[in-house]
Amino acid sequence: MPELPEVEALAGYLRERAVGRRVDRLEVAAISALKTYDPAPSAVAGRAVVDAGRHGKFLDVIFDGGLHLVVHLARAGWLHYREAFPSSAPLRPGKGPVALRVRLDDGSGFDLTEAGTQKKLAAYLVTDPAEVPGVAKLGPDALRADLATFAERLRSRRGQVKGVLTDQSVLAGVGNAYSDEILHAAKLSPFAITDRLTDDQLAGLHAATRTVLGDAVRRSMGQRAAELKGEKRSGLKVHARTGLPCPVCGDTVREVSFADSSLQYCPTCQTGGKPLADRRLSRLVR
Repeated sequence: MPELPEVEALAGYLRERAVGRRVDRLEVAAISALKTYDPAPSAVAGRAVVDAGRHGKFLDVIFDGGLHLVVHLARAGWLHYREAFPSSAPLRPGKGPVALRVRLDDGSGFDLTEAGTQKKLAAYLVTDPAEVPGVAKLGPDALRADLATFAERLRSRRGQVKGVLTDQSVLAGVGNAYSDEILHAAKLSPFAITDRLTDDQLAGLHAATRTVLGDAVRRSMGQRAAELKGEKRSGLKVHARTGLPCPVCGDTVREVSFADSSLQYCPTCQTGGKPLADRRLSRLVR
């Protein structure tokens, strides 16, 4: 799933390439992906792209006149920029991975695509991003929150720190991959309980969040959209590296699996050398 650094980089790429271009048309191939009906997709035609940004993990493409295309890419969504499209024919609904296509006046544009069968990509055409339910519920941005705000937000929700850190209503922008990386950098078990964290541990977690996300943003900016996934993988130390040596201490990276996700961690760096039990089978080691 694209997280804060990748969405920030996608917004930066659109600012460089699309800002100043006018929209020829917005095409919707996956009817279920567009969650709003007013304004209609045709309202974008003729408007210039004036900016692009993000709200947590939501991408925001801004058109003149105050219209916003806000997109959550979900687990399998992505943005593909095209210098030219192979055909000027309108998209055929239900055919292929393309959910929405934005054609610009110079022949270029971008596709919002989604792989797999679980279609959860969501797009909203609105006059105010706060009209998007997911945006309205976001907590402070994880990369911008100061220590006091960060600590208050973490302590406001009692639970395992991995789950609280990825709760978008607590802090916006962190998902499964970067939470693994942040907790590894902070030397914290993913199952540590938030209201038991000391002030020093919270300060370390805040610093790790700023460092991990900040480094990922810096690595990603300037990359083409097609290169971002590879750049993300190249910077990971524990996430998706089960069975490989930890680059910090050399211990073997381990995994805990859940019904539809998993987490990775280093026992030496994070849990005092103790492997964590799979919650499906036994109580978690904290």
